[in-house]
Amino acid sequence: MEHSEALSIVRSLANGVDPGNGEAFAPESPYQRVETVRALFVAAEALEQAGRAERRRSELPAKTGQPWSENEDRNLLASFDAGRGLADLAAEHQRTQTGIRARLVKYGRLAG
Repeated sequence: MEHSEALSIVRSLANGVDPGNGEAFAPESPYQRVETVRALFVAAEALEQAGRAERRRSELPAKTGQPWSENEDRNLLASFDAGRGLADLAAEHQRTQTGIRARLVKYGRLAG
């Protein structure tokens, strides 16, 4: 199930509405209890945050957050020493420019 679909269902329940038929729940329904409604709104917020995080991760380069191999470090340093810019290096290594900059600081190529 997609986050958006789950979020829609949880919001409907939190609002006291049956997501299947759009009818309001009876006043004695567990979905009308204050604690249940509050819990459903907390769940909806958690789903929204998870969806935002998932969208953000999908926008990042493929290797963001992955460990660096010795070979990749050597290639990065050689390319930087040859004059390549941060944007080019980030694209080549499938990392963010911030990640590239941090690696270059670690190896003393850039000031921290």
